[in-house]
Amino acid sequence: MTPEQGIKRRKFYISIVGLIVLIIGMFFVSLSTGVIQLSPLEVIKTLVGQGTDKQELVLFDFRLPGIVLALLIGTGLAVSGAILQGVTQNDLADPGILGINTGAGLAVVLFIFFFQDTFSMTSTISAFVMPLFALVGAVFAAFLIYFLAWKDGVNPIRLILVGIGVNAGFSAALIIFQLKMDPQDFRQATVWLAGDIWSANWSFVLALLPWILVLIPIALHKANSLNVLNLGDDIAAGLGTSVERERRLLLLIAVALAGACVAAGGGIAFLGLVVPHIARRIVGPTHQRIIPISTLIGALLLMVSDAIGKTILAPTEIPVGIIVAILSTPYFVYLLMKTK
Repeated sequence: MTPEQGIKRRKFYISIVGLIVLIIGMFFVSLSTGVIQLSPLEVIKTLVGQGTDKQELVLFDFRLPGIVLALLIGTGLAVSGAILQGVTQNDLADPGILGINTGAGLAVVLFIFFFQDTFSMTSTISAFVMPLFALVGAVFAAFLIYFLAWKDGVNPIRLILVGIGVNAGFSAALIIFQLKMDPQDFRQATVWLAGDIWSANWSFVLALLPWILVLIPIALHKANSLNVLNLGDDIAAGLGTSVERERRLLLLIAVALAGACVAAGGGIAFLGLVVPHIARRIVGPTHQRIIPISTLIGALLLMVSDAIGKTILAPTEIPVGIIVAILSTPYFVYLLMKTK
């Protein structure tokens, strides 16, 4: 190992430890803040079973599911964005910008529209069925984008432009179905599509958890394939990589992560775009390091955004997707100006 490699490795582990410490700190801050204020000592007592019934209700039934859900969604969207940027070799790739989130959202809205009389949006059955609908919508959107962008290969600029067009088309379809909903479902769907962890209950946590626990380790296992694909299709093929097979598998992982996260947290845009860039600046271009760092940064960013949205105009809550967009838009504009 060269001295430079040793420095990079130490920086990677220091970043991991630092982010974990920040996430733990933010975890307790989120548990303490809200309409009902709890001191850090009261939070700790409640977590170890010494709190009052009211404190246990606030923490375990209301706050803790939302915090865990924010952790999972932030992790999934960040890794999805890292994979998409690696596969497409485009710094502006993101499940929200490419229309994958909107495709998943359209599928979920269709589920709500056709089954609203059968299932409640927050029921246990809906919690497990909605990610499957979202996956179908996300896969269809990804297939449509990939098909339309293909012309002797996938050009990064063409991919972004096609994704923006598909995103606009799905958004129009979303509005049509929303207008046909009853007022209560319309309001819920509108807030959810803005990116709101409205379904903060343990059913949605349990529904999303398997997707994260299964797909992220697979993505980490395929990190070397992402490194090779970044060298270009010709070089990757010369090194013995089955380019199209690996690209399709990685796209499926990214789409599945985005679809499951959209089902639980709505259309949270820009997080998958910004987080991989921050990770790349910290640990360099190697995906074996980008993916773990992205999971932690994504979780931290969404936890911070969720806490801001719940407290800045309390008791009114701002959808977390709006906070993420406000925090991320300046960096997105910077990337657009920087991209040739």
